[in-house]
Amino acid sequence: MWVELSDGRILGIPLVWFPRLLNAKPEQRLNYELSVSGLHWNELDEDISVAGLLMGCGDSTKIPQAAA
Repeated sequence: MWVELSDGRILGIPLVWFPRLLNAKPEQRLNYELSVSGLHWNELDEDISVAGLLMGCGDSTKIPQAAA
């Protein structure tokens, strides 16, 4: 996914970072709202903050499994 910021920067974000978006239908991905702090997909229950994207953070709702 590509996110263009108001300062002109363009971020390329792998959808694999956000499984809800990765598994969504294309029309669901296009049904988003912009806010001052980020992006929101009501139907997918997904919120992504610009601050998180700038820090390189993906979906933080899943706790990574420890390696064996």
